[in-house]
Amino acid sequence: MRHRKSGRKLKRTASHRRATLASLSTALLRHKRIMTTLAKAKEMRMVVEKLITRAKNASARTDAPAVAVHARREVGRLIKDRAVIKELFTTIAEKVATRPGGYTRIVKLGQRRGDAAEMAVVELVDFNTGQEISGKLEPEKKTAQPRARKAKAGGEKAGKEAASEKAAAGAGA
Repeated sequence: MRHRKSGRKLKRTASHRRATLASLSTALLRHKRIMTTLAKAKEMRMVVEKLITRAKNASARTDAPAVAVHARREVGRLIKDRAVIKELFTTIAEKVATRPGGYTRIVKLGQRRGDAAEMAVVELVDFNTGQEISGKLEPEKKTAQPRARKAKAGGEKAGKEAASEKAAAGAGA
């Protein structure tokens, strides 16, 4: 029985699991949206939520600069990229300052083709990169369909006419 044993092992040793979660967390904070397996996404969510909360609480306390330095040091134990740490404490912490948790969203994508692993997209909630992309593609789809039908219909006529012209040219030669 697994009483009081939380978390997933992800078929890795403790050090490999920590490195994997650190790498995934860094990628999420850098790109704001990543695709991974569902199990890794659920484990990474716990890590990222704690990092963002630590950054948010440190940026809220402007009275004690030592708190902010210590928080950066603790986050730096897991996130090794200084640019990502800077972005976490400035951009991301400011944007989620009023949110009481729930900084990430996991969207299931279905199964991966090779090994049927459940895939998911993990994204930061306040950085809606997916909506910008879908909004830009929407009008193009509406105009592209009628043109494709016309081209297909025109292509059939052109094919018949070209065949009759070739036959006529072949008979005359």
